[in-house]
Amino acid sequence: QVQLVESGGGLVQAGGSLRLSCAASGRTFSSYGMGWFRQAPGKEREFVAAINWNGGSTYYADSVKGRFTISRDNAKNTIYLQMLSLKPEDTAVYYCAVAPTTGIVVVRNVYRYWGQGTQVTVSS
Repeated sequence: QVQLVESGGGLVQAGGSLRLSCAASGRTFSSYGMGWFRQAPGKEREFVAAINWNGGSTYYADSVKGRFTISRDNAKNTIYLQMLSLKPEDTAVYYCAVAPTTGIVVVRNVYRYWGQGTQVTVSS
């Protein structure tokens, strides 16, 4: 059974930082691209960042470029999202997901497996 578990969310003041983790189990995901998405109340789930199978390529939404960094540790079957200079508009539930390919995927509906999400709240 495939399982993705996000952690690291919480409440932080604007300008602060958080590091999210997503641990995968049930199979090895080192051959697949992975991504982070987020969903704020009343809004659709949106793309945040993606990484290819070996970490050599990354891609970011314009809204987080320069502030967020996606990375992965295939030995630990884990991906990370380092978030700096957080803004109140970053408040959302953050989800990790596994792509059906080795490369970068930005389209939400293409992703196969999803975690349960972790809440990030940024106060002003």
